Amino acid sequence: MDISSFDDLLRAARAQREPQRLLFVFTAVELPEDSTAVQRERFEAGEGGALVPLMYADKRPDEIGSFADLVNESGQFGHEWGIVFAAALSGTGTLAPTSEDAEAPLQRMVEAIKRGEIAAFIPFDLQGQAVQIG
Repeated sequence: MDISSFDDLLRAARAQREPQRLLFVFTAVELPEDSTAVQRERFEAGEGGALVPLMYADKRPDEIGSFADLVNESGQFGHEWGIVFAAALSGTGTLAPTSEDAEAPLQRMVEAIKRGEIAAFIPFDLQGQAVQIG
């Protein structure tokens, strides 16, 4: 299934045979302190920058009604983010993964994003649309 929006992700997760837990890492895009003049110009033009993980969460697909719900909930934590990365964790049989099961994969996601290794995740913008990075 082609996932071009957050709604597509929710539909795909809900359609899986094994129960899913969705993993989210919310990031800001910042200009590194050691950036060059060219990098600063590109950043001011809306390009470049570094992804900085701010917070993370995990949810079962049935705990999320819409992208707007996720945005509203994330706003309670006082961080302004620009991109949220999503991944899914599959359960076994009829057992969905728990939040405890999701902790280590979420930590690995955060570390991967810090290293710029984002190919395994789906990035969404503030409107819930999947975006291409890089």
